[in-house]
Amino acid sequence: MAMIWAGIDAGKTHHHCVAIDERGERLLSRRVANDEPELLELLAHVSALDETVTWGIDLADGGAALAITLLLNHDQPVHYISGRAIHRASESYRGEGKTDAKDAAVIADQVRIRRDLHPLRISDETVTDLKILTGRRTDLVADRTRTVNRLRAQLTGIFPGLERALDLTNTGPLVLLTGYQTPAAIRRIGVKRLETWLRNRRVLRPDRLAETAVETAGRQHTSLPGEKLTAQLVHTLAAEVMALNQQITDVDKAIEARFRGHQDFEVITSLPGLGVILGAEFLAATGGDMSLFGTADRLASFGGVAPVPRDSGQISGNLRRPRRYNRRLQRVFSISALFSIRHCEDSRRFYERKRAEGKRHIQAVLALARRRVNVLWALLRDGRPYEAVPPTAQEA
Repeated sequence: MAMIWAGIDAGKTHHHCVAIDERGERLLSRRVANDEPELLELLAHVSALDETVTWGIDLADGGAALAITLLLNHDQPVHYISGRAIHRASESYRGEGKTDAKDAAVIADQVRIRRDLHPLRISDETVTDLKILTGRRTDLVADRTRTVNRLRAQLTGIFPGLERALDLTNTGPLVLLTGYQTPAAIRRIGVKRLETWLRNRRVLRPDRLAETAVETAGRQHTSLPGEKLTAQLVHTLAAEVMALNQQITDVDKAIEARFRGHQDFEVITSLPGLGVILGAEFLAATGGDMSLFGTADRLASFGGVAPVPRDSGQISGNLRRPRRYNRRLQRVFSISALFSIRHCEDSRRFYERKRAEGKRHIQAVLALARRRVNVLWALLRDGRPYEAVPPTAQEA
């Protein structure tokens, strides 16, 4: 049976689709709105060519979510190809111009000739929810970091000593700044009344925080320009950070509630260093279906912890960090490896052995992360939680 390949250059409002035959000749080129009726009409027109169709698309979610879901619901095979891969491949095609139609044609042709593209499947409902929640958490954490940096800059402009003395990632100093921001105001209230004010707002160790603030205020008696307005901004920013902290806490609870309902929750969280949040991000980054990767080596490569060779001529054994990998998954593997060094004796010994071999800290952590991918892969394959002593050793 003959076969055709259809490539979709996805956009927010419109997509462009190009279908080609086995010789690479165009059979269809059409721009369609990102709307269900038009997408269904496109599917009908491509299917009407009386050929078996394989689809390719350059987005795996976002604006392409509707198109992908419609195709998968109609039992159409869909493969994902990254925008970077399309850009590099387009250099080998005729013409220097860039259009949606050309990109769609490149996608279709790459799907035709390549056998290593990632197939898309309908995600588990829990995994989909975790993608949304972990994405929201990432945005909130980034917003908090930006807000804390603005808060530090404003506070340094009127009270640099207090900015150095306080850890603005903790709740207590933020509560303090919602009420008192200037040296004069803190000196006026004094240690005892400030301690009582903080205790009434359930701040931990209010005595120590009050003493630190009053002592710092005693070293600055100069009122700086713009102090009154800046103090108002410090109050506003501190309140914003506290609100973001609460939102992150709420999202964390929602993530845990959804993650606990997944069949691999106990297996994933049993691995030292891979807790609820990192485990949820692992599922969100991989989709939870290990059969898509086939081997632990492919999972490690997708997560950016498998070195790739860079040999040439007589030079061999030259390894480097890969350039194409999932940044989100690489973060999960690296951070969980760092946590495991602190809390797992086996991980600590492995890290120290790599350091003794002459590897730098980052190299040793990546080597540990690579080893842990094999362990996690085996746990998910066997459906059993992590044990410090493998079952075979226990039985012996």
